[in-house]
Amino acid sequence: MKIILFLFIAYLLGSIPSGVWIGQLFFKKDIRQFGSGNTGTTNTFRVLGKKAGIIVLFMDIFKGTLATMLPLIFHLENINPLWFGCAAILGHTFPIFARFKGGKAVATSAGMLLAYNPVFFIFSILLFVILLYITSMVSLSSMIAAFIITILTIFAPKIAPFLLTTQDWLLTVIAVCVTFFIVFRHKDNISRIKNGTESKVPFGLNQTKK
Repeated sequence: MKIILFLFIAYLLGSIPSGVWIGQLFFKKDIRQFGSGNTGTTNTFRVLGKKAGIIVLFMDIFKGTLATMLPLIFHLENINPLWFGCAAILGHTFPIFARFKGGKAVATSAGMLLAYNPVFFIFSILLFVILLYITSMVSLSSMIAAFIITILTIFAPKIAPFLLTTQDWLLTVIAVCVTFFIVFRHKDNISRIKNGTESKVPFGLNQTKK
C-alpha cells in the first residue's frame, strides 16, 4: 500500500504542467494556445522565450529526478526506482492537472535517468547536444537520441561498462516504450521533417539563416 501511494505521488509530481503554470503565472499566456500547442520545453522556448524555456526544462527534468529518488528518500525497499520515474513520465505526458494533455516525455525521462545513473545521463545530454548541432532540430535530435540510448541500455554493460555496469532489463523496456512514445508524439514533426518545413533552432550546422 505504501508503494502504491508513492507511485501515485510520483505520478502527481510528473503531472505538474511546468510550461502551463509558468506561462499563466508570469506571462498571462496559456502555451497550449500558441505554437505547437505542446506543454513541454520546446514550445515554451518558442512561445515564452529563453528564460522561461530554461526554467521549464529544469523543472521537467527535476520532476523525473525527484520521483525516481522517492524510494531512496523514504526508504522503500524491494522495488526498482525506475518504476517511480516511469510514473512521473506517465504524469508528464498525461497530467491530471492539465486535462491529461502533456509533453512528449523527453525532459522528464532525462530526469529519471539522472537519478538512476548520472554518468549515463551526462552521456545522453552530450549525445543530444551533438545531434542538435548536426541537425538543428530538437525533434529529430530527440528521436535519434532516444533510439541510440535504447540500444545502449542493451549493449553498454558489455561494450561500455562505464555507462552501465549491470544489465537492467526494466531500464531497456522503459527506454523502448519511451522511444516509441516520443516517435508517436512527434508524428507531425516527422511529416514536417520530410517536407523540409520543420522548425530549426539558431544553433548548429543547419540553423535557420536570418
